[in-house]
Amino acid sequence: MTRLARRFRTLPIRARLSMLVAAAVAFAVAAVSVTCWFIVQGKLYDQLRNDLQREQRGPAIYGIISGAIADCSETPQDANSYRTNYGQAVTLDNRICLLPGSTGEVKITQDDKNKIKAGNTDTLYFRNGTDKDGNALRVMTQVFPTDTGSYVGLVTAVPLKNTQDTLKDLALILLLVSGVGVLGAGAAGLAVARAGLRPVDKLTEAVEHVARTEDLSVRIPVEEESDDEIARLSRSFNSMTTSLASSRELQQQLIADAGHELRTPLTSLRTNVELLTRSEETGRPIPAADRKALLTSVKAQMTELATLIGDLQELSRSEGQRGERVQVVALQDTVEAALSRARLRGPELKITADVRPWFVRAEPSALERAIVNILDNAVKFSPEGGTIDVALDHGVLTVRDHGPGIPEDELPHVFDRFWRSPSARALPGSGLGLSIVARTVQQAGGEVTLTRAPGGGTVATVRLPGAATPPPDAQ
Repeated sequence: MTRLARRFRTLPIRARLSMLVAAAVAFAVAAVSVTCWFIVQGKLYDQLRNDLQREQRGPAIYGIISGAIADCSETPQDANSYRTNYGQAVTLDNRICLLPGSTGEVKITQDDKNKIKAGNTDTLYFRNGTDKDGNALRVMTQVFPTDTGSYVGLVTAVPLKNTQDTLKDLALILLLVSGVGVLGAGAAGLAVARAGLRPVDKLTEAVEHVARTEDLSVRIPVEEESDDEIARLSRSFNSMTTSLASSRELQQQLIADAGHELRTPLTSLRTNVELLTRSEETGRPIPAADRKALLTSVKAQMTELATLIGDLQELSRSEGQRGERVQVVALQDTVEAALSRARLRGPELKITADVRPWFVRAEPSALERAIVNILDNAVKFSPEGGTIDVALDHGVLTVRDHGPGIPEDELPHVFDRFWRSPSARALPGSGLGLSIVARTVQQAGGEVTLTRAPGGGTVATVRLPGAATPPPDAQ
């Protein structure tokens, strides 16, 4: 059975569907056919029962039985007295007396004798039996009392040949009809399977084409009004290929932008290193002030490269699998840690903070980096001796600086990768900080915006939904 099941699972899905449909139809047809056969058999046997009972109605039957016993003979005396083919009286002393008009003798069984001996005169007993020549009969036995206080059994029967022939013909017809039905069901199942799986064939061809050519522009046509499983699967495939194509474009764009951003510091770094190397090779020393400026420039360029590579790693990690498990984070503690770092980077600035407790679900390190990036921007664009106002209230974090602000036409681009305002090109940075902020906040289920502040400066607003419960150690 297990081997058959394994072989069945290896068959093509069309063959399996056809076989399952054929099996289901065969079961249904078999059930209907067997039920029909038994119903017809019951009806025919009821008709035989009525024929047998019709002969025993009225008081004359008792006289016929008494006469047959009185003149017990193996041959009938009056062929017109009794109309059944088989009729005989059976006494308790095992005498068998044919009734007038009987044409044969029914084989009496021990069970018949026991029923007669029991003397139950209110019950009719029916069974299938044979006569002495082996012909099939439908037999009825009825018990009558005698004048001597004993009992006699009246055993009558009618031939079963016509009934059996009818049932055999019916069984043959039902078998033929069932066979035709099963074959038709198998053919219909195969046709339905082919029609139903045609979209799956198209989907398979599309997947194989994508795997072979990596062409993500393939789309499967889907009827707009269709909402069955195949249509949903096709739409899901189209959505998947669209997302993959978009992801590939973003990846290629990221690589191109990263290459462009890396080219400038690398070129500058190479030039400075070549100047230092040539000075050593030719023995012509560079003036001390120029040498110090070159080394400072090299250090700044290396720092810029390290920052750019770190931002690329962070952005790549946030786009793929998230390194740390998301957990409940005390946002106020994260903001305080970011404020400490911001005060070290801008010691000449005045940073005010009004931070109230709030718990969110996020990656702790990614969330802290995002807040640090926001504060770094505020420190970078604040004038010397300026003020930065930070507030956290009910999941809304605002960071306001008093710098030059962002022009209105540049606001839609501030979260784009590698985008930098023309006025900030000379400042250090990779152009990825706010992109990391936007991605981290979105992953935490929140939103971030940058707007111009009244009176000058910029306001960064981060909204994060609260967690269901704070962590145990945050109480």
